[in-house]
Amino acid sequence: MKPIWQNPSMLRLLWLLLPLYLIYIYDIVRRRRLLEHFAQPALLAPLVAGVSHAKRRWKEALCVAGLALLIIALARPAWKPIPLEIKSKGRDVVFLLDVSRSMLADDLKPNRLERAKLAIRDCLETLQGDRVGLVLFAGSSVVRCPLTLDYGFFTMMLSDIDTNSVAKGGTMLGDALRKVQKEVFDSQERQYKDIILITDGEDQGSFPVEAAAALGEQGVRLIAVGLGDDHAGTPVMVADDDGRKSLLKYQGEVVRSRLDSNTLRKMAAATPGGRYLPVSTGTVDLGSIYTSLVATAEKRELESRTIERYEETFQIFLAAALLLLCVEYMMGERRRLPKGGTP
Repeated sequence: MKPIWQNPSMLRLLWLLLPLYLIYIYDIVRRRRLLEHFAQPALLAPLVAGVSHAKRRWKEALCVAGLALLIIALARPAWKPIPLEIKSKGRDVVFLLDVSRSMLADDLKPNRLERAKLAIRDCLETLQGDRVGLVLFAGSSVVRCPLTLDYGFFTMMLSDIDTNSVAKGGTMLGDALRKVQKEVFDSQERQYKDIILITDGEDQGSFPVEAAAALGEQGVRLIAVGLGDDHAGTPVMVADDDGRKSLLKYQGEVVRSRLDSNTLRKMAAATPGGRYLPVSTGTVDLGSIYTSLVATAEKRELESRTIERYEETFQIFLAAALLLLCVEYMMGERRRLPKGGTP
Protein backbone atom coordinates (compact mmCIF):
# COMPACT_ATOMS: atom_id res chain seq x y z
CA MET A 1 0.00 0.00 0.00
CA LYS A 2 1.38 3.38 -1.00
CA PRO A 3 1.84 5.91 1.79
CA ILE A 4 -0.23 9.08 1.95
CA TRP A 5 1.83 12.15 2.71
CA GLN A 6 0.06 14.65 4.98
CA ASN A 7 2.72 17.31 4.34
CA PRO A 8 4.31 16.31 1.01
CA SER A 9 6.01 19.67 0.43
CA MET A 10 8.59 18.73 3.07
CA LEU A 11 9.92 15.98 0.77
CA ARG A 12 11.52 18.71 -1.33
CA LEU A 13 14.06 19.13 1.47
CA LEU A 14 15.56 15.76 0.46
CA TRP A 15 17.29 17.64 -2.36
CA LEU A 16 19.37 19.39 0.31
CA LEU A 17 21.07 16.10 1.11
CA LEU A 18 22.80 16.09 -2.28
CA PRO A 19 24.90 19.23 -1.64
CA LEU A 20 25.58 17.89 1.86
CA TYR A 21 26.97 14.69 0.35
CA LEU A 22 29.08 16.72 -2.08
CA ILE A 23 30.45 18.74 0.85
CA TYR A 24 31.54 15.48 2.51
CA ILE A 25 33.34 14.40 -0.67
CA TYR A 26 35.01 17.79 -0.95
CA ASP A 27 36.10 17.52 2.68
CA ILE A 28 37.76 14.13 2.04
CA VAL A 29 39.69 15.44 -0.95
CA ARG A 30 40.66 18.63 0.89
CA ARG A 31 41.96 16.73 3.92
CA ARG A 32 44.03 14.44 1.74
CA ARG A 33 45.66 17.34 -0.12
CA LEU A 34 46.41 19.22 3.08
CA LEU A 35 48.09 16.16 4.57
CA GLU A 36 50.15 15.66 1.42
CA HIS A 37 51.41 19.22 1.70
CA PHE A 38 52.11 18.78 5.39
CA ALA A 39 54.54 15.83 5.20
CA GLN A 40 56.04 13.20 2.99
CA PRO A 41 54.04 9.95 2.62
CA ALA A 42 56.65 7.98 4.60
CA LEU A 43 56.41 10.36 7.54
CA LEU A 44 52.63 10.83 7.23
CA ALA A 45 51.60 7.21 7.84
CA PRO A 46 52.55 7.11 11.55
CA LEU A 47 50.81 10.46 12.14
CA VAL A 48 47.42 9.31 10.83
CA ALA A 49 47.66 5.74 12.03
CA GLY A 50 45.10 6.38 14.81
CA VAL A 51 42.45 7.78 12.49
CA SER A 52 39.84 5.32 11.14
CA HIS A 53 38.71 6.38 7.67
CA ALA A 54 36.01 3.72 7.76
CA LYS A 55 34.48 5.16 10.96
CA ARG A 56 34.59 8.61 9.43
CA ARG A 57 32.67 7.33 6.39
CA TRP A 58 30.16 5.63 8.70
CA LYS A 59 29.62 8.85 10.64
CA GLU A 60 28.93 10.74 7.42
CA ALA A 61 26.53 8.05 6.17
CA LEU A 62 24.67 7.97 9.53
CA CYS A 63 24.29 11.77 9.47
CA VAL A 64 22.87 11.81 5.93
CA ALA A 65 20.55 8.86 6.65
CA GLY A 66 19.36 10.42 9.92
CA LEU A 67 18.55 13.72 8.21
CA ALA A 68 16.73 11.88 5.41
CA LEU A 69 14.56 10.03 7.93
CA LEU A 70 13.90 13.27 9.78
CA ILE A 71 12.65 14.93 6.56
CA ILE A 72 10.43 11.92 5.85
CA ALA A 73 8.99 12.21 9.35
CA LEU A 74 8.24 15.90 8.74
CA ALA A 75 6.32 14.90 5.58
CA ARG A 76 4.03 12.84 7.90
CA PRO A 77 3.61 9.54 6.06
CA ALA A 78 0.41 7.63 6.80
CA TRP A 79 -0.98 4.18 6.03
CA LYS A 80 -4.07 2.14 6.87
CA PRO A 81 -7.10 4.26 5.88
CA ILE A 82 -9.73 4.21 8.64
CA PRO A 83 -13.34 5.20 7.72
CA LEU A 84 -14.63 7.94 10.00
CA GLU A 85 -18.24 9.12 10.03
CA ILE A 86 -18.70 12.84 10.61
CA LYS A 87 -22.10 14.07 11.73
CA SER A 88 -23.07 17.72 11.54
CA LYS A 89 -25.69 18.91 13.99
CA GLY A 90 -27.48 22.22 14.12
CA ARG A 91 -30.73 24.10 13.84
CA ASP A 92 -32.51 25.84 10.98
CA VAL A 93 -32.36 29.59 11.62
CA VAL A 94 -34.20 32.03 9.36
CA PHE A 95 -33.51 35.76 9.65
CA LEU A 96 -36.77 37.54 8.79
CA LEU A 97 -35.80 41.12 8.06
CA ASP A 98 -38.13 44.09 7.72
CA VAL A 99 -37.09 46.26 4.73
CA SER A 100 -40.05 48.62 4.74
CA ARG A 101 -39.36 52.35 4.60
CA SER A 102 -40.04 52.69 8.32
CA MET A 103 -36.71 50.88 8.82
CA LEU A 104 -35.00 54.02 7.48
CA ALA A 105 -35.74 55.80 10.76
CA ASP A 106 -32.47 56.95 12.28
CA ASP A 107 -33.18 56.36 15.97
CA LEU A 108 -30.51 53.64 15.51
CA LYS A 109 -27.47 54.92 13.61
CA PRO A 110 -27.14 55.14 10.68
CA ASN A 111 -30.68 53.75 10.47
CA ARG A 112 -32.61 50.72 11.67
CA LEU A 113 -32.07 48.68 8.50
CA GLU A 114 -28.31 49.17 8.30
CA ARG A 115 -27.95 48.46 12.01
CA ALA A 116 -29.97 45.25 11.58
CA LYS A 117 -27.78 44.12 8.64
CA LEU A 118 -24.64 44.78 10.68
CA ALA A 119 -26.05 42.78 13.60
CA ILE A 120 -26.86 39.82 11.33
CA ARG A 121 -23.36 39.92 9.85
CA ASP A 122 -21.83 39.92 13.34
CA CYS A 123 -24.09 37.03 14.34
CA LEU A 124 -22.71 34.88 11.51
CA GLU A 125 -19.33 34.87 13.23
CA THR A 126 -20.82 33.06 16.22
CA LEU A 127 -22.79 30.40 14.32
CA GLN A 128 -22.00 26.81 15.22
CA GLY A 129 -22.97 24.74 12.20
CA ASP A 130 -26.58 25.88 11.89
CA ARG A 131 -28.26 26.31 8.53
CA VAL A 132 -29.30 29.90 7.91
CA GLY A 133 -31.82 31.50 5.60
CA LEU A 134 -32.85 35.07 4.84
CA VAL A 135 -36.34 36.33 4.05
CA LEU A 136 -37.13 40.00 3.39
CA PHE A 137 -40.52 41.58 3.78
CA ALA A 138 -42.39 44.83 3.46
CA GLY A 139 -45.80 44.83 1.75
CA SER A 140 -44.80 41.47 0.23
CA SER A 141 -42.11 38.89 1.03
CA VAL A 142 -39.19 37.36 -0.85
CA VAL A 143 -36.83 34.51 0.00
CA ARG A 144 -33.46 36.14 -0.40
CA CYS A 145 -31.41 33.10 0.67
CA PRO A 146 -32.74 29.57 1.25
CA LEU A 147 -31.45 27.50 4.15
CA THR A 148 -27.75 26.92 3.65
CA LEU A 149 -24.49 26.17 5.42
CA ASP A 150 -22.63 28.44 3.00
CA TYR A 151 -22.21 31.52 5.18
CA GLY A 152 -20.22 33.30 2.46
CA PHE A 153 -23.16 33.08 0.06
CA PHE A 154 -25.51 34.24 2.81
CA THR A 155 -23.31 37.28 3.49
CA MET A 156 -23.27 38.13 -0.22
CA MET A 157 -27.07 38.01 -0.34
CA LEU A 158 -27.26 40.24 2.73
CA SER A 159 -24.80 42.90 1.60
CA ASP A 160 -26.84 44.82 -0.99
CA ILE A 161 -30.23 44.80 0.74
CA ASP A 162 -32.17 48.07 0.90
CA THR A 163 -35.77 49.25 1.01
CA ASN A 164 -36.10 48.54 -2.73
CA SER A 165 -35.32 44.84 -2.29
CA VAL A 166 -39.06 44.15 -2.02
CA ALA A 167 -41.27 45.67 -4.69
CA LYS A 168 -44.41 46.36 -2.69
CA GLY A 169 -44.40 48.92 0.10
CA GLY A 170 -46.05 48.61 3.47
CA THR A 171 -45.54 46.09 6.26
CA MET A 172 -47.24 42.68 6.23
CA LEU A 173 -45.78 40.72 9.15
CA GLY A 174 -48.26 37.86 8.98
CA ASP A 175 -47.67 37.26 5.27
CA ALA A 176 -43.91 37.15 5.89
CA LEU A 177 -44.32 34.44 8.52
CA ARG A 178 -46.55 32.42 6.21
CA LYS A 179 -43.92 32.78 3.48
CA VAL A 180 -41.31 31.20 5.77
CA GLN A 181 -43.71 28.43 6.75
CA LYS A 182 -44.56 27.46 3.17
CA GLU A 183 -41.35 28.07 1.23
CA VAL A 184 -38.44 27.79 3.66
CA PHE A 185 -39.15 25.25 6.40
CA ASP A 186 -40.05 21.66 5.60
CA SER A 187 -43.04 20.06 7.30
CA GLN A 188 -41.29 16.82 8.30
CA GLU A 189 -39.47 18.07 11.38
CA ARG A 190 -41.59 19.65 14.10
CA GLN A 191 -38.70 21.22 15.99
CA TYR A 192 -35.13 22.50 15.68
CA LYS A 193 -36.39 25.63 13.84
CA ASP A 194 -36.02 29.28 14.77
CA ILE A 195 -37.12 32.52 13.18
CA ILE A 196 -35.22 35.65 14.21
CA LEU A 197 -37.58 38.46 13.29
CA ILE A 198 -36.05 41.94 13.10
CA THR A 199 -38.63 44.69 12.70
CA ASP A 200 -40.25 47.73 14.23
CA GLY A 201 -43.42 45.69 14.62
CA GLU A 202 -45.76 47.87 12.59
CA ASP A 203 -48.30 45.82 10.65
CA GLN A 204 -51.10 46.60 8.19
CA GLY A 205 -53.76 44.01 8.90
CA SER A 206 -51.96 40.75 7.99
CA PHE A 207 -52.89 38.94 11.25
CA PRO A 208 -49.32 38.36 12.46
CA VAL A 209 -50.29 36.81 15.81
CA GLU A 210 -52.38 34.15 14.07
CA ALA A 211 -49.53 33.45 11.62
CA ALA A 212 -47.11 33.06 14.54
CA ALA A 213 -49.52 30.66 16.28
CA ALA A 214 -49.64 28.50 13.12
CA LEU A 215 -45.85 28.32 13.12
CA GLY A 216 -45.88 27.49 16.82
CA GLU A 217 -48.10 24.48 16.13
CA GLN A 218 -45.31 23.17 13.88
CA GLY A 219 -42.72 23.56 16.61
CA VAL A 220 -41.15 26.73 15.21
CA ARG A 221 -39.80 29.21 17.75
CA LEU A 222 -40.03 32.93 17.09
CA ILE A 223 -37.41 35.32 18.50
CA ALA A 224 -38.69 38.81 17.84
CA VAL A 225 -36.21 41.70 17.97
CA GLY A 226 -37.97 45.04 18.16
CA LEU A 227 -36.19 48.13 16.84
CA GLY A 228 -37.16 51.74 17.35
CA ASP A 229 -38.73 54.15 19.77
CA ASP A 230 -41.97 52.73 21.22
CA HIS A 231 -43.24 56.03 22.65
CA ALA A 232 -43.20 59.16 20.50
CA GLY A 233 -41.87 57.41 17.40
CA THR A 234 -39.18 58.63 14.99
CA PRO A 235 -39.53 60.56 11.69
CA VAL A 236 -38.55 58.58 8.62
CA MET A 237 -35.92 60.07 6.32
CA VAL A 238 -35.93 59.10 2.64
CA ALA A 239 -33.48 59.97 -0.15
CA ASP A 240 -34.32 60.97 -3.71
CA ASP A 241 -32.43 59.93 -6.86
CA ASP A 242 -29.83 62.65 -6.24
CA GLY A 243 -29.18 61.49 -2.69
CA ARG A 244 -30.94 64.40 -1.03
CA LYS A 245 -32.71 63.40 2.16
CA SER A 246 -36.07 64.64 3.31
CA LEU A 247 -38.79 63.70 5.77
CA LEU A 248 -41.30 61.12 4.57
CA LYS A 249 -44.79 62.59 4.53
CA TYR A 250 -48.25 61.13 4.03
CA GLN A 251 -51.17 63.44 3.22
CA GLY A 252 -49.03 66.37 4.31
CA GLU A 253 -48.17 64.91 7.70
CA VAL A 254 -44.68 63.73 8.71
CA VAL A 255 -44.62 59.94 9.03
CA ARG A 256 -43.34 58.81 12.41
CA SER A 257 -42.41 55.16 12.92
CA ARG A 258 -43.14 53.71 16.35
CA LEU A 259 -42.13 50.30 17.72
CA ASP A 260 -45.21 48.10 18.28
CA SER A 261 -43.98 46.08 21.25
CA ASN A 262 -47.42 44.73 22.08
CA THR A 263 -47.84 42.90 18.76
CA LEU A 264 -44.33 41.49 18.79
CA ARG A 265 -44.74 40.27 22.37
CA LYS A 266 -47.96 38.42 21.45
CA MET A 267 -46.34 36.89 18.37
CA ALA A 268 -43.39 35.52 20.35
CA ALA A 269 -45.67 34.16 23.08
CA ALA A 270 -47.65 32.21 20.45
CA THR A 271 -44.63 29.97 19.70
CA PRO A 272 -42.97 27.37 21.97
CA GLY A 273 -40.11 29.03 23.84
CA GLY A 274 -40.59 32.27 21.89
CA ARG A 275 -38.90 35.42 23.13
CA TYR A 276 -39.46 39.11 22.55
CA LEU A 277 -36.36 41.28 22.86
CA PRO A 278 -37.15 45.01 22.91
CA VAL A 279 -33.91 46.50 21.66
CA SER A 280 -35.72 49.83 21.06
CA THR A 281 -32.95 52.37 20.34
CA GLY A 282 -30.18 50.46 22.10
CA THR A 283 -27.48 48.12 20.84
CA VAL A 284 -28.48 45.19 18.61
CA ASP A 285 -26.34 42.24 19.71
CA LEU A 286 -27.59 39.21 17.78
CA GLY A 287 -24.40 37.34 18.66
CA SER A 288 -25.31 37.16 22.33
CA ILE A 289 -28.93 36.40 21.44
CA TYR A 290 -27.78 33.47 19.33
CA THR A 291 -25.37 32.23 21.99
CA SER A 292 -27.93 32.32 24.79
CA LEU A 293 -31.02 31.12 22.92
CA VAL A 294 -30.08 29.22 19.75
CA ALA A 295 -26.64 27.71 20.34
CA THR A 296 -27.77 26.09 23.61
CA ALA A 297 -30.99 24.64 22.16
CA GLU A 298 -31.43 21.05 21.04
CA LYS A 299 -30.04 20.34 17.59
CA ARG A 300 -30.76 17.76 14.92
CA GLU A 301 -28.45 15.98 12.52
CA LEU A 302 -28.15 18.10 9.40
CA GLU A 303 -25.79 15.90 7.39
CA SER A 304 -23.63 12.83 7.77
CA ARG A 305 -20.62 11.94 5.67
CA THR A 306 -17.81 9.42 5.82
CA ILE A 307 -14.19 10.37 5.32
CA GLU A 308 -11.00 8.30 5.45
CA ARG A 309 -8.48 9.06 8.15
CA TYR A 310 -5.01 7.58 7.83
CA GLU A 311 -2.91 6.27 10.67
CA GLU A 312 0.18 8.45 10.75
CA THR A 313 3.54 6.67 11.15
CA PHE A 314 5.92 9.63 11.31
CA GLN A 315 6.85 8.54 14.86
CA ILE A 316 8.72 5.52 13.47
CA PHE A 317 10.85 7.60 11.12
CA LEU A 318 11.42 10.25 13.78
CA ALA A 319 12.62 7.64 16.28
CA ALA A 320 14.92 6.04 13.68
CA ALA A 321 16.34 9.45 12.73
CA LEU A 322 17.11 10.32 16.35
CA LEU A 323 18.70 6.90 16.89
CA LEU A 324 21.00 7.25 13.87
CA LEU A 325 22.00 10.80 14.83
CA CYS A 326 22.74 9.70 18.39
CA VAL A 327 24.92 6.83 17.14
CA GLU A 328 26.73 9.23 14.80
CA TYR A 329 27.35 11.64 17.69
CA MET A 330 28.72 8.92 19.99
CA MET A 331 30.87 7.21 17.36
CA GLY A 332 34.52 8.26 17.45
CA GLU A 333 36.95 8.55 14.54
CA ARG A 334 39.89 6.80 16.24
CA ARG A 335 40.79 3.22 15.51
CA ARG A 336 41.96 0.68 18.06
CA LEU A 337 45.72 0.39 17.99
CA PRO A 338 47.57 -2.80 18.94
CA LYS A 339 49.79 -2.81 21.98
CA GLY A 340 52.88 -0.85 21.31
CA GLY A 341 51.09 2.06 19.69
CA THR A 342 51.69 1.14 15.99
CA PRO A 343 49.29 -0.53 13.61
